[in-house]
Amino acid sequence: MRRRAFMSSVLLSASLPMAQAAGRERPPGHFIAVAQLQEAVDGRFPLRYPVAGMLDLDVQAPRLQLLAARNRLSAELPVRAAGPALNRPHAGTLSVDFALRFEPSDRSIRAHQLQLGRLAFPTLQPGVVELLNTYGPALASQALQDVVLHHLTEQDLAMPNRLGLQPGSITVVADGLVVGLVAKPL
Repeated sequence: MRRRAFMSSVLLSASLPMAQAAGRERPPGHFIAVAQLQEAVDGRFPLRYPVAGMLDLDVQAPRLQLLAARNRLSAELPVRAAGPALNRPHAGTLSVDFALRFEPSDRSIRAHQLQLGRLAFPTLQPGVVELLNTYGPALASQALQDVVLHHLTEQDLAMPNRLGLQPGSITVVADGLVVGLVAKPL
């Protein structure tokens, strides 16, 4: 047990100078850049959602933003509404923010605890926007709930595994995420 605690402190203290040398002060752990997250999310879009046979909502890849002060991410998703209920296609946006969780079964970092910000369609009638806002939470949940933002590789976890560590907390920092490492249960 003491060896594990000693090795954990060595590993964590070794990562701190590297983060500081890069010009950023980050908590110790495995760093994931925001560009890696954006690339993973981009590959899961576009998505199409039919709404009660009246229209289709086409959701494009979101633009991710880091909310380090709240330890969350936000996403603004471009949405296009078209179909029999509308006389022409309309462009809008759906904004959400969410927390992150680690899924050990596939070593993924996933979105969860979604909060809908706003669904905006500037060229649509208010009644239609109200109808869409009824579907907004379900749309946001389908589009982003449990979306995989990143997979940790075997190589990412090789050293921590040898030291008896596993991924723990996920911290949002100014330029990405830091996956903290904690001792594995005995």
